[in-house]
Amino acid sequence: MQLSWNEIRARAAAFSQEWADAKYERGETQSFYNDFFEVFGIRRRRVATFEAPVKKLGEKQGFIDLFWKGVLLVEQKSAGRDLTRARDQALDYFPGLKEHELPRYVLTCDFQLFELVDLETGEETR
Repeated sequence: MQLSWNEIRARAAAFSQEWADAKYERGETQSFYNDFFEVFGIRRRRVATFEAPVKKLGEKQGFIDLFWKGVLLVEQKSAGRDLTRARDQALDYFPGLKEHELPRYVLTCDFQLFELVDLETGEETR
């Protein structure tokens, strides 16, 4: 069922109130993003996975916080952490991805601030 913009706005407002005091990456990320996707009427399990393993340069193992292949890569941080470093970390995963898995969008978040980059257009939204 497709949601109206009014329904999405109402869900977004409820989401922001519910998560206004979230701070801890390890303890809250998965519940946060399950609820985030529900704002848009999407069950996260249908499109994205948590802690997707990926090889980084130098054969080091990494884990993508949330990954929707071909669409979205998320690097989540605890409240107040440096999102520029988070974006660098997200981009470090790219060499380990197959061409068809490369996302269009990179989202970094510290629960209080979202930074979205459209890699096709270069547009950044906060």
